[in-house]
Order: sequence, then C-alpha cells, then structure tokens
Amino acid sequence: MSANDEKPKVEFEEHEHHEHKDDIPPELEALLHTEPLHGLTDAEHAERLAKFGLNEITEKKRNPFLHFLSFFTGSIAYLIEISFILTAIVQDWVNFGIIGALLLINAFIGWFEEAKAGAAIDALKNTLALKSRVWRNGKLVEVDSNTLVPGDVIVVRLGDIVPADARLLGIGVDGSATEVDLLIDQAGLTGESLPVAKNKDDTIYSSSIVKQGQMMAVVTKTAENTFVGRAANLIAITNEQGHFQKIINSIGNFLVATTVVMVIIILIYLLVYKFKNKKPDDKTSTIVLDALRDVVVLTVAAIPVGLPTVLSVTMAVGSSQLAKKQVIVKRLTAVEEMASVSILCSDKTGTLTLNKLTFDEPYLKPGYTKEDLLFYSYLSAEPGANDPIELAVRTASVAYVPILKELKDHTVPGYKITSFLPFNPSTKMTQATVLNQETGQSFRVSKGAPQVIVKLVGGDNEATEAVNDLARRGLRALGVAITKPDSLDEWMLVGMISLLDPPRPDSADTIAKCHEMGVTVKMVTGDQLIIAKEVAHRLGMQRAILDASKLVDPDVSEEKLTDRCVHADGFAQVIPEHKYRVVELMQNRGIIVGMTGDGVNDAPALKKANVGIAVHDCTDAARAAADIVLLAPGLSTIIDGIMTSRAIFQRMRSYALYRITSTIHFLLFFFTITLIMRWQMDAILLILIAVLNDAATIVIAFDNAQISQKPDKWRIGQLITLSIILGFFLCVLTYAVFFVAAEVFDISDASPIDLGFENVPHEMQSIIYLNISSAPHFTIFSTRLAGFFWENLPSLTFFTAIIATQVLATLFVSIGIGSFIKKIGFGWGMSLLGISLLYFVFLDFVKVYVMRVWSFELTVKLFPSKARRDKLALKLVRKAIVDRSTHSVTKLRRATVLAYAAHTLVEAGHVYNERRQ
Repeated sequence: MSANDEKPKVEFEEHEHHEHKDDIPPELEALLHTEPLHGLTDAEHAERLAKFGLNEITEKKRNPFLHFLSFFTGSIAYLIEISFILTAIVQDWVNFGIIGALLLINAFIGWFEEAKAGAAIDALKNTLALKSRVWRNGKLVEVDSNTLVPGDVIVVRLGDIVPADARLLGIGVDGSATEVDLLIDQAGLTGESLPVAKNKDDTIYSSSIVKQGQMMAVVTKTAENTFVGRAANLIAITNEQGHFQKIINSIGNFLVATTVVMVIIILIYLLVYKFKNKKPDDKTSTIVLDALRDVVVLTVAAIPVGLPTVLSVTMAVGSSQLAKKQVIVKRLTAVEEMASVSILCSDKTGTLTLNKLTFDEPYLKPGYTKEDLLFYSYLSAEPGANDPIELAVRTASVAYVPILKELKDHTVPGYKITSFLPFNPSTKMTQATVLNQETGQSFRVSKGAPQVIVKLVGGDNEATEAVNDLARRGLRALGVAITKPDSLDEWMLVGMISLLDPPRPDSADTIAKCHEMGVTVKMVTGDQLIIAKEVAHRLGMQRAILDASKLVDPDVSEEKLTDRCVHADGFAQVIPEHKYRVVELMQNRGIIVGMTGDGVNDAPALKKANVGIAVHDCTDAARAAADIVLLAPGLSTIIDGIMTSRAIFQRMRSYALYRITSTIHFLLFFFTITLIMRWQMDAILLILIAVLNDAATIVIAFDNAQISQKPDKWRIGQLITLSIILGFFLCVLTYAVFFVAAEVFDISDASPIDLGFENVPHEMQSIIYLNISSAPHFTIFSTRLAGFFWENLPSLTFFTAIIATQVLATLFVSIGIGSFIKKIGFGWGMSLLGISLLYFVFLDFVKVYVMRVWSFELTVKLFPSKARRDKLALKLVRKAIVDRSTHSVTKLRRATVLAYAAHTLVEAGHVYNERRQ
C-alpha cells in the first residue's frame, strides 16, 4: 500500500473517498450482530435462507413462442395480417402466399437480431463469486456463495470476488484487530478509477474485487437487495418501446388509417352498386365475396407490405458496414437511433481515460529535475508491489530516467539499497538507505504522504500550497525527500509527484468531432467532483460538473432537475441509479440519448438509453445490456458509428418518403376513379406493382447518402405533409395520362365498366399500370435528399436496380403477356417511361421549395401549442445570444415576448450564463 492512500491531515486540502452508504432497516440490523468466530448455526441459516432466498439474481423467463409472436405486432403488421386472412377467405392464394412470406421474413429478421443479444442479468449473475469462506457453528467452512444470508460472517482476502454486500468487522480470520486497510477494486460498480481503502464498519459490495489485505465481514444484503442486484432490477424493468418502433408505428398508423377509411368507403360503394345491379340468379354471398376480393387486392397493393422488410435489410447492411469498423450492432434498430442521438453520456474511467494512473507534471524544488524526482522515487519504491500508485511511479521512472531503462531487476547500477522500510500505516511512508558505490557515501530517501514528507523536512509553505493546488485539481500527490550529503538525519525536499488517470490520446479529438456533428458529450463518473472537473478541463470540455446529489433533490421539480441535466457538462460521484436517472430525465424532455460504459454500474443506464454503447474491454454485464459494442479502445470508433448510422438514416427516410408518397398516390387515384368512373385495374397488375417496386428498392441499402451535420430527426409531420403533396401531384399526372389516352387516342376501355375483375386485358389498364409503376418509383431519386437530386447522385447499383425494374415493366406492357397484360407497343411504353422521368424532375423542384418554405416557425403558426411556442422562444433566444447581431436583437425582443413560460425563461438564463462564461 502506498503512502498517500492515507488521508492527509487538516492542513492539506485533500478530498476524501466518496462512500456509498447503504441504509439498513432496523429489523435487518438486528440480524447482523453475529458472533464473529462462531457464525450462524445451521438452524439460523436455514431460517434466514427461507426468508431471504438464495443469494442470486433471478431471471424472469420469457415464453419463447410468445416472444416470437411479439414480432407480428404493430399497425402495419396488423393490417397485413387482416389482409392475409381475407385473401384466404376469398381464396386468392397467390397473394396469400406472398403476404405470408413477407410476414414471416419480417418477424424472423427481428427475432434473429434480438436473439443475438446476451442476457444482461445472466452476465450479472456470472460476476458473483462461486465459493465463499464462512463461519458456521464455530467452524470456518467453504460454502456455495448463493447460500449466503444476512448475518453470515465471511472472510475476504486478496484475489477474492466479494460474494454479497457486507460490513467489515475490522478483525482478521483469527479474531485479532487488523492494522492494514482492505484495498477494494470497485471500478466496475462505481466507476472510481482507483482501488478504495476500507476498514472497520465500511461496506464492501458484491462483485467488487479484493486487491490487498484480509478481513472478516458480516453479510448485510444478498441477491436483488445488493448494490449490483439493484442494477439488475433496473435492467429488468427497462423494456420500453424503442424510438424506431415508435416512428414506424406513427407512419403505420397514418397509412393504415388512410387505407382503412378509403377501402371501407370503396367496399360500401361496391356492395351498393352490385346489389343495385343484382341479377336474379346472383347469390348474396357471391356478391359480397366479389366485392371483398376487389378491396382485398386494392388493400394489399396499397399498404406498405415491404416497409418493415426494406428498412430491416437497410439496417442489417449498415450493421455489417459498422462491423468492419469494429462497431458491433446487437440490436438492429440501434443503427437508426444512433443517427438521432443528440446527447452522448460517456463513462469517464476506462472510456474517456486510460483507467491507469500516470505520472503528471510534478512540483519541483529549485535545483532538481523531473528525472531526479523519479530516480529517487524509484530507489524508495517497494519491489514487486502491486499497488497502482507504486506501479505508476515505477513505470514513469523507467520511462523518464535513462539509467533505469535497461534494468532487468530492481537493482540500480552504481547504487545499493542497504536497508528498506516498507510502507507502514503509522509512518505513512517508505524509506530506503542507499549506498552510492562510486563515492562510498550513503544517503536516505523517503517517499510518502505529502504532509508527512513536508513535516520530515521541517515544513515548507510553498510545497504545502503546491500540494493543496494539486488536491483541488484532483491529482494525487506523493512527496519525495532525501538526506543532505553530510548527514543521514537532515532532510531536503526534492518535490511532489502528481498522479492522474489521464484522458485517452484520442478522447479530446473525438469529443470535438462529436460537437461538430451536433452531439453534446457529457461525462458521467463515479469519481470525485474535483477529479471529474480536471479531466473535463483536459478534454476541452466545460467544467460545469454536477455532484450526483443534485439529481435526487426532493425539493426540486422534475422540470428543474431536467434543466440541470441538460445544461451540465457531466456528473460526478454517481451510482447506477443516478446514471439511470440522468438518461431518464433527458428522455422525458424528448432527447435521444446515447450512453457509453464498461462496468456493472453502467449496465442499467446502457439498457435505459436509446442507444447503449459498451466500450472496449467492458464487463459481460455492460456488453449484454448494450445495443452496440465497440471493439477498439476509446470513443474514436463512435464517430464512424455516427457517420454510418446517419447515412443509413438518410436511406431509410428516403425509402419511407417514397413509400408513403406511393401509397397516397395509389389510394387517392383508385379511390376517386372507382367512385367517380367505376373504373378498376386487374388484380395481377396491382400486385405486380407492389411486389416488383418494393423488391427493387431493397438495394437502397447500398445507395450513396448525404450525411447530415446535425442529429437526424424523422419529423413525421413534415414527412407526411410532403408525401401528401407529392402524392397529389402524382395523382394529377395519372389522371392526365388517363384522359389523354381516352380522349386524344381513343383508348376503348376508358369508359366505366362493370366493377369486378374479369381477367380480360385492356390497353388502358396497361397504360395506367406503367404510369403508376414508374412515376412514383422514379421519385425515390428525389426523396434521397432535401436538396436537388443532382447534388448527390445515386450509386450505380441503386440506379441500375430502379431503372431495370421500370424497363422490365415497360417491356411487359410493350410486348404484352398473354391474357394478363395487354400489348400497347413500344411507342406507348417508351413515351410513358420518358414522361415519368421528366415528371420526377418537376417533383424534385416541388420537394425542394416545400422543404425551403417548411420550418419550425411555420409549424408553430399552422399548429400552435404552448410547447411549440416555448420551444420556438428558446430557439430564438439561443440564436440571438450566439449571433449578437442587430437582426438577432430584434428576434430577441420577439423571443422575450414569446417566452412567457417560467421554465423557458429559466432555461434562457442558463443559455445566457453559458455564453457569458
């Protein structure tokens, strides 16, 4: 154990270890006063085991069959399933097979991706020790750790995994008082970067590791009641619907509602028309089935059957691309959600930092160099000690002092250690007597707690202030002194070593890049506040770090707590519940949150976050709870992940916009033409459009994408509004083609026909089929980006697939296919294809100008609400403060009027203070 593990005296401003106190209920406290060298009797143990249960984290099993069925839920899935049943009723076996296959493919993709994810609770269970030494009936025996109960007296020693939460008794296995503290590595639980010294009455936590010492302890909590058990419970209760599922359901609800309303109206119209024109020998059941068959085919063709499949394939391709960059995606929808992350909460220890104490800039007395300080430190270092501070000193000494670089053992050429005093809690230092073999003179070297070394040299106010400054910055200090050449009793101060768990070399650059991409990085750590502030400063972050206690203040409202989270640059001294709370508060504000971590303490927050990211060398618990796992050290690969996910998002949004537009066009045209002109298209052509076009758009997963410089958002209102506008213009084109073909070219079957499919090919059906197939399909070249289509051209693969599909459709109608598709010749075919291509360019201009006019301000005007007005006010305040322009001052006055809500004004004040600082 190193000298400065001991707390310094009051004259030095040194921080203390942040202990997480566990509240023990009085009824449980009464069970903990077990005789140390006797332990519980078998009867007492059996009684408590029956009361408290086994010391293991139980898993709530899911029925595998019901779990698989859960992938058949959602608005789009329900409509597809209804259509699936109806196709069987009307005996439309072709559509029955197609729909059934798509349903199974969608469900299998979702089930397969989720099946790859490990069980977080299993991983937590695996971190528990298997065997424990415990006093029972006056004997020290070895038992299974899962049989421990509160009141059991256990023995923990070097290398043990602590089997349950326990209170240290301050005595050894023989009952004598212990002089040396227990050194506990609980970084995986609390995020503290260094092992923690603990002694009598301190609590040690289940799954932490004993790094030094031996002591007896009484078990206080087991299973789900332990520190790690509470983390497991947080994971178990976190099973919310993901962001992507919510978006798909929003799109699906709109399309399903639109489809159902229109189809019901058409069904009623068909039934009324058919019964009105009923012939004497027509059966009622036949008329109903015929009408039902007509609307089922229309429904199947209209609903986005392939929407879930295309989006899943796009995400699956993206996850493969990320895997090549050492970013492993466990939950497929996390690929899309990562593109929308605007706040990334990052664990400090081991993620932003190296989780390794490193020599920092020291304090030196005049006449001494950094090499002198480290050389003398090495001479007074205890050989073979595993203490992290001693290891850091020895490592730095070998790296910086030339004479030490070639050492094969602890022997320094030209110097001989004649006596050595290891660290002692009473002296708080190590001391070596060294013989300089060249001069024949001996001198002594001491290394230890700063206040001890300063006292040893007779006091030094300048050194005292230097140590206090290091302490205020969260650096650990270690004093070094040597004796004068002519006396072994007169000491001189060489300087103060400073040690810190340093940031990773790439962390600052990664954080800067995240900020450039609109992602705010917040540090979340179990370490102390001053350490967190120092690391934040070195990473180029602001030092507005909050103590975790600020997150659980009962006197502060949820709104103000959320404001604290949003405006803070990080959080210190957190426990798993705090990390979980940080994510929860920001999600309640509508923020898409990413969370990185590597320890058991991070697992609940990783599960709760929209995107949980387990970093390199993480624990099994963190890996199992996360959605994404980084195989490379540090956070730098997250930039690759964000870039790739945003490209994938653009492809998905492009397809969604195209598919909604196509659906609206399809429904609007057939709804109106059925009611107005009683004209319909043959079933085979309707199905051909749906299957052929969706199959081609699967290759959108390989398309080029324009990557956004800010977090992506679906903006469902904008998406649907633009789809309605484009769908309307497409419907205008189809009607134009219809009437030009009927009136100018006298296509004979353009007049109203008896409603129902007669399997008789018509030229007009071929013409409208090609128009409805090609015109909406070409719009996908426009929906790929917000600007003009030529600003980012599609990939060759994607372009070829879309063009090939429509060339094939043109061939179908140009040459005809038996009794299914009427031949119209290449003149009609090529003309229709050319018209669709030209019209797509027109629609591209429509899209661009709609996007330019559309803004949040316009939304507030058209659909005003208190929340939107408050959001607009804050947005204008931010812009005014940042820009500080005359134009913005006008906006600021306007914003002040709008920002009538108290919380908005408070938040605006936070923004102002941030900018002023």
